[in-house]
Amino acid sequence: MTRQEATSPLLDNVHRLIADRACTVLSLDVFDTVLWRRVPRPTDVFALLGGRLRTAGLCPGWVTDATFRRLRIAAEKKARGGRDTLGTEVSLFDIWRAMPSGIFGSAPLEQLVGAEVTLERELTVVDLDVAEVVQAARKQDIDVVLVSDTYFTEDQLLHLLDRPELGSLRDVRIFRSHQHGTAKATGLWDIVLRDLGRSPEQIVHIGDHAVADDEVPAGLGVRTVHYRRLDDAYLEVLEREREPVHLFGDPAPDLDDLHGDLGLTSLRAKAARSGVPYATSALEIAWRYGSAVLGPVLTGFAEWAVERAHATGTRTLWCPMREGELLSELINNAARARGRDVRAEPIWLSRFVTSVAGLDPFDQDAVQAFIRTGYQLTVRQALSVLELKPGDVPGLATELDTVIDNGDIAERVARALTETPHLRNRLAVTATAARERLIRSLRDAGALGGGELTLVDLGWGGTIQRQLAAVLEIAGIGVAPSGLYLATDDRAERVYLAGLRAEGYLAQAGHPAHVAATITRSPEIVEQCVNALCGTLIGFGGDGAPILGETVDSPSQNAERRTVQDGVRAFQRVWNRYVAASDGTWPDLAESRAARDRLARILVAALESPTADEAAVFGNWVHEDNFGSTLVTTLLPADLKPAIPYLSPGDLGDLHMRDSFWPGLISASDTGLGAMARAVADGAIDPAAFDPAGEKFETRLRYRTADDRWHEPIRRRVRINHNGLSFARFRFEHHDTVDISLAIPGRPAIVRVDWIEATVIAGGRRREQVLRWDKPEDFVGLHYADCRYLGGNLMEFDTPYAAVWLPLARRAGARAVSSGQVTVAFAMLPQSMTGMAPRMPVDRRAARAARAARITDRLREEYRAAGVKGVAAGAGRAARRKLGETP
Repeated sequence: MTRQEATSPLLDNVHRLIADRACTVLSLDVFDTVLWRRVPRPTDVFALLGGRLRTAGLCPGWVTDATFRRLRIAAEKKARGGRDTLGTEVSLFDIWRAMPSGIFGSAPLEQLVGAEVTLERELTVVDLDVAEVVQAARKQDIDVVLVSDTYFTEDQLLHLLDRPELGSLRDVRIFRSHQHGTAKATGLWDIVLRDLGRSPEQIVHIGDHAVADDEVPAGLGVRTVHYRRLDDAYLEVLEREREPVHLFGDPAPDLDDLHGDLGLTSLRAKAARSGVPYATSALEIAWRYGSAVLGPVLTGFAEWAVERAHATGTRTLWCPMREGELLSELINNAARARGRDVRAEPIWLSRFVTSVAGLDPFDQDAVQAFIRTGYQLTVRQALSVLELKPGDVPGLATELDTVIDNGDIAERVARALTETPHLRNRLAVTATAARERLIRSLRDAGALGGGELTLVDLGWGGTIQRQLAAVLEIAGIGVAPSGLYLATDDRAERVYLAGLRAEGYLAQAGHPAHVAATITRSPEIVEQCVNALCGTLIGFGGDGAPILGETVDSPSQNAERRTVQDGVRAFQRVWNRYVAASDGTWPDLAESRAARDRLARILVAALESPTADEAAVFGNWVHEDNFGSTLVTTLLPADLKPAIPYLSPGDLGDLHMRDSFWPGLISASDTGLGAMARAVADGAIDPAAFDPAGEKFETRLRYRTADDRWHEPIRRRVRINHNGLSFARFRFEHHDTVDISLAIPGRPAIVRVDWIEATVIAGGRRREQVLRWDKPEDFVGLHYADCRYLGGNLMEFDTPYAAVWLPLARRAGARAVSSGQVTVAFAMLPQSMTGMAPRMPVDRRAARAARAARITDRLREEYRAAGVKGVAAGAGRAARRKLGETP
């Protein structure tokens, strides 16, 4: 690694000044400049010290880590405040004299002070970038001095600085605040300049504090470099991780005691600020996401994969594309840094190709499940996926453009494909050819030559591993693939039931539950960031070469993705640099519970609480459905943007995967919603606070099919958000749906319906139709059961089951709709559940107009659909409603 690759850009100018001998003195702050601690905050050392003293029998068991930390902070404050005219500068001995001696028994003061110094020595690390500056200065015979606000004595400080990276410090002058009785911000710099006898412009000072290391010395003429450890953008990221939960149980005491946060906080900051200035803020945000969020997580994952391979004697790991390009690079870097004889290779595999290759054409249920895997495929697209032409399946000739959006049409297609020996044989030929091409590709890559095949992938359900195992079994190849994953959820149980080994780093088989649920609920951003810049794998040629689909990413998304990956690499370079410099003593991220706990928190917090800047960048990224579908959506769906003011934190959890791939991105798009979501997540607000009138109620949707049967209701919790607004969204599928009824408030209430939007597929048409009700004339003609139209967009609901009916099929101009998504945005004023509250006056004219419009529309539609018989059937339904047979 060259100096240019490793050094922070902040120090480039210092290297040039030194090379040009444009200064005569290099001045350095000590803590968070020359040395940094492997803890998030300096005071976290005190918590670790409390644990160490308890273990040594020098502190009673009732003094917890947190208690000792508060005690040590308070003692320092007491010591500094009790010196009167002597000033506030104290030594470590002064601080310990302010500690309550009775707690520590007969332990001598020197032993307690020594324990703290010893722990500081173990937790402090030399900043390698600053060490390079020191070495460069010495080569040019430039004097080096240390200027520090510290309570350590000179001997203690020299002990902490006695590191091979810094060389001998015998000729280094040290200016300490305790030594001179004044801090850098209040007079120490005057003493430094006087004692050095140099003009200020001859001195270059590097330090982290904005005032003491930058503003004050710069005001005296010293040339300064503000070597800030944590900038505002990074502090915002740390803020969302502020509640570390030990997801894997209590951290191992010895590891926690020795390593704190394993250096992650500081090294993430170093990686984040190591990037060059970017042309756009979007690229800067992408860089930070890669270096400070995904970088440490994937670096830990790579180390873990290497150690698991080493432990099992596995020499080669195989990383499925498209993630495999980056993952294999990270694994190989980790293996070299840790000295392990393990290598990783990318390999072409996908969920789609393994599912085709392992398809059982004689199992109708398996064929139906295969067809339903693709999202909103048309029958024509499904046939194409199976390498069939429309004429090959005459039974489907009239439904080629029908969308497979419900179980009924999927069953009909699967039955048509498997009802004759000829078609089953055609499917068998397709599956066999796909299997042979896949196996040839694996053999050519060398993946089947060693008797074992271990995949490394992001994971989630282990589907590729399970399907590949079935393919190899069908082909009579005695290799049972293993899997090493970043995380897996409960879907991985199918892998275990198949007798396959599958391990997860941050989560395995859905445990820890919160980690697994969060990562697998919003996996798209991780996948998108790790994917290579190419299309998805859709098959293999006869020679085993991969056939890729078209890419849908924009040039800006590709640039941002590339920058995220560069940031990931940057963190691993920084991490491995310290691994190499430590001579084997640097902590690893592979097996320790503390490491997994910290990395899990980084990723979970990023997915739950993305920043507004992250939302602005990643919300425009697109997601491709693959599996034969041409559907492309953005990570922040356009149809949800108008609904954001109506959402509450609980509504985010209710959203289906198809509603939003990343619910956290929605909350980050609205400051109020984001604040409420964070407050609920932190336990500051009870989720029940968003229940209307403090009680639980549900919006209910029922749908009526052409056989005049109403189906069981779909329910969604009613909430009132910080804007006083409410939201409900439903998905339903039935090939013969005519109407729906909406019990909007689920209780007696006056409701202002701002809009209702239904996205439906009607009459088997390929394109979705968007139906919208948002104007008074839209609401006038609707049917109201146990509720009344009050005029405008106001309705009054008398009972929990009172509902307004929406004629979806009629509005779509079709006989029926086969699936739909219905969204309601409303505001409500709850009324007494007794039904005794006074009712709102009805606009009689509006009511008469509504009734006339409703009857006219219904008669027209019933006559057009079924003539006189249709009108008679409609009259029968109206009579039944009058008798109380409402849905």
